[in-house]
Formats: sequence, structure tokens, C-alpha cells
Amino acid sequence: MAQIQSFTNNPYQENTYILFDESGECVIIDPGMDSAREQNVVVNFIRDNHLKPVLLLNTHCHIDHVLGNKFIFDQYGLKPKFHEGELPVLEAVVAYAPMMGIRYEVSPVPDEYLPETGTIKFGNTELQLIFAPGHSPAHLCFYDKESNLLVGGDVLFRGSIGRTDLPGGNFSQLMDNIEHKLFTLPDDCTVYPGHGPKTTIGYEKQTNPFLT
Repeated sequence: MAQIQSFTNNPYQENTYILFDESGECVIIDPGMDSAREQNVVVNFIRDNHLKPVLLLNTHCHIDHVLGNKFIFDQYGLKPKFHEGELPVLEAVVAYAPMMGIRYEVSPVPDEYLPETGTIKFGNTELQLIFAPGHSPAHLCFYDKESNLLVGGDVLFRGSIGRTDLPGGNFSQLMDNIEHKLFTLPDDCTVYPGHGPKTTIGYEKQTNPFLT
């Protein structure tokens, strides 16, 4: 059964995740490392737990979720995988990063893109793809049914939802995807969001002011 470790990175306090299981293989999701210190924390965790990174996944490609893509590629030879609809979002980072005062090492592009539906596998773990745009044009969430956990990116937060005022954002689309895709998951499913603390589907159904 998969386990998850989170690391809070960069000025946006973005959550980077490592998902791993008893096989020793692991997946790095949304690497946001912005400094050598942040990079070292992630690398040391992987080394100390004798893990083998086999996949680099991006839920979406806003700057705070891709700052570490190039580092992970240099370190482990992994190119990112995300939905093709996020490629323009990734390509835009080069232009706006300097305006935000952020040093951005340009991410490699995928050799293959992820579809809207289906599964991806590593070790003994299977992740279900959930296509949930609205915060960004082709956002994906990753659901591990066996461990009953969702790496949700910037769709649903504890007590909030992803912002929709950025290019490619769409409020009604986001709300529809939360309602019809995420809220169909079990109430006790743990949600690991792109920012802030973890939550559960049931807690957000009952208390999220955007959704109650």
C-alpha cells in the first residue's frame, strides 16, 4: 500500500509529494523546490528511504508546481508527465518568472502526455487519472483507490478551492468537476492539496464554504 510524504516549497508554499510503496519505487508529484536547501530535503528523503524515483508527474504547470522539474530531470533522468493541454501553461513560465523575481530553470517537456482518463502504475500501486480543469486548462488529479488518497493539486483545498482568475481558469468548470468527479470519491478519502493542510472529501462536503 502506498505511503505519501509532503514537502512545502518555494515562496508560494506549494506542496511537493513523494508517493512510494513497499516495492521501493516512488513517484515525485509537482516538484516545487526553489533552493538548494529544498532540493536537498527531497533528495535526502529519497536516499534515506532507499527509494527509486520512476515517474515525475505534474497535476498542472503553474510556476510553483514545476520549479523543480529540471532538477528532478538532472538528478534522476525523469521527464515530466502531464496532460498536453498544460503545455502552453508550462511554456508561459519562461516569460513571467523573471517578472516575479523567480529564477526558473526551464523544465523539459514530456516524451508522452497523460490522457484525461485511465491509470498509471508504479511498483505495486495504481493511480487513477481524474481530469479536473477549472484552475488550469487541463488539470489532473491522481487517485490511489487502495490507499484511498487523492493528490489533488490546486482543485480543492481545506476550506477553499483553486483560484480561477488565471489564464485558462473557469469557475463554473472547476465547481462542476469538484461536484461530479471529486465528490464521488469516498467521504473518508484523504485529499493532499497543492497548498495547505490535507483534508477529506467528507469534511469538504460538510464545511467548505464554496460547496456547502
